[in-house]
Amino acid sequence: MADTLIKVDLNQPATSNENVHNRWHPDIPMATWVKPGDDFILETYDWTGGFIKNNDSADDVRDVDLSTVHYLSGPVGVETAEPGDLLVVDLLDVGAKDESQWGFNGFFSKNNGGGFLTDHFPDAQKSIWDFKGMFTSSRHVPGVEYAGLIHPGLIGCLPDHKLLAEWNERELGLIATEPDRVPPLANPPFAKTAHMGKMKGEARDKAAAEGARTVPPREHGGNCDIKDLSRGSRIFFPVYVKGAGLSVGDLHFSQGDGEITFCGAIEMAGWVHMRVSVIKGGMATYGIKNPIFKPSPITPNYKDYLIFEGISVDEKGKQHYLDVNVAYRQACLNAIEYLKKFGYSGSQAYSILGTAPVQGHISGVVDIPNSCATLWLPTEIFNFDINPSSAGPVVQNFKGIDMPISPDRKK
Repeated sequence: MADTLIKVDLNQPATSNENVHNRWHPDIPMATWVKPGDDFILETYDWTGGFIKNNDSADDVRDVDLSTVHYLSGPVGVETAEPGDLLVVDLLDVGAKDESQWGFNGFFSKNNGGGFLTDHFPDAQKSIWDFKGMFTSSRHVPGVEYAGLIHPGLIGCLPDHKLLAEWNERELGLIATEPDRVPPLANPPFAKTAHMGKMKGEARDKAAAEGARTVPPREHGGNCDIKDLSRGSRIFFPVYVKGAGLSVGDLHFSQGDGEITFCGAIEMAGWVHMRVSVIKGGMATYGIKNPIFKPSPITPNYKDYLIFEGISVDEKGKQHYLDVNVAYRQACLNAIEYLKKFGYSGSQAYSILGTAPVQGHISGVVDIPNSCATLWLPTEIFNFDINPSSAGPVVQNFKGIDMPISPDRKK
């Protein structure tokens, strides 16, 4: 049996655990060390550190302080790993903690992070999903059940000082172009809620003031939210500091491509069983500046899809030039409108697209002025027929079931 090198107690605040951090900084001490070839287990909090509760209120989603997230287990130092190497990480298994067989999906209010469709869903909402072995269903979103593809939404290695400075310079520069935007263009360093693992004293305070927030993906990996990076995957990470400094967290039971609801997968506390090795000089040898990976050989076996198209024309009819973001948004909105015809609320349909194993594809980026993006919705996850027919949609009797909503108190 592999050793559990980092443990988390879900009854204690994440900030009490010195083997956890919520910022990226090269000076964060390693929580533990391993050798190439070792396999080991890391336990993780959910990305909010337990702030979101299993109840029928969305107040916690509305009120969560997003400057505190994500809570990551690590960093794990790997002996012999040096800058310029590639750290090879095999995800041997991923699971939910025995005492926490549930997860949550949510929409943040527009004034607290928003999301991909925040203009259409500006208020905080939440759905709770129960795990039954490899399957999940929700009391807030009836009529669906699907197999999970459990994966870490966030995994990566520590940056060096040069890379950290580049991140802060370019992201602060972006914020400066529209400093009052809601939601903001990026998230700057924020020392007040930084949790820096084992760091203490003045060194901790200095690092907290410049540590990068964990919200976006970057060159080192980070919050990429790739659903196919699951058990059986092999990832090749660029190494920037001695020991690599591998950290992981933000586990998802299931997610659709794009994680479009932002709190957009089925978020959960759990554990990751992994093995590490090192390719010396691998960054230069293979010309790698961002991680690459081999996907999991295990995926939900859904074969029948309805595929929704979107093009680079937004909701107001404005033409954009080969804008894939606009095109994918339109594909998602088209799917939501379709599902509403069967009795779902818009919020329930949106939650399905964020949590179910939908596929997102960039189908065309050459035919000016419109890109074409597609969203592949598996029909087999529904317990009724959602295919079009001459008889029209059969509206389901969901007996008034919907997701809890908490309007923004700042309105």
